[in-house]
Amino acid sequence: MIRVDSFNDHPGRRINHAEIRRTAAAVLRGEGAINALLKVVFTGDTVMRRLNRTWLKHRSTTDVLSFPLESGRGKPIEGEIYINLDQARRQAREFGVTDRNEIARLLIHGSLHLLGYDDATPALRRTMAGREDEYLGRLKVR
Repeated sequence: MIRVDSFNDHPGRRINHAEIRRTAAAVLRGEGAINALLKVVFTGDTVMRRLNRTWLKHRSTTDVLSFPLESGRGKPIEGEIYINLDQARRQAREFGVTDRNEIARLLIHGSLHLLGYDDATPALRRTMAGREDEYLGRLKVR
């Protein structure tokens, strides 16, 4: 069973929660997950800056953070993804895409991290970006 819960903690932006659940579930299934429990939280710069400082010791805001809660062979995928809607909007403008597209990319990116993907090197970043592009195309996110 794959379960995705989404929560909006942003004071001024709204999210299509059904679309978020479908997107995350498609990535999890597409990567072979059978059992997963995922919590997606949408927030803004202030909360994201605090999370980034607390957990990664970075003083700036960021676009997406993933926190695996359970992992290991035979165990379900369990984790939390925090998406910064303020940063997503800035990046969408920078990259010339819709907010919806950038939010989906961040959701896919965070999901891939929970599934074990890494982006610590240029080669690994290219691999993750390729998977993100594949899912965005497959899901027809514009």
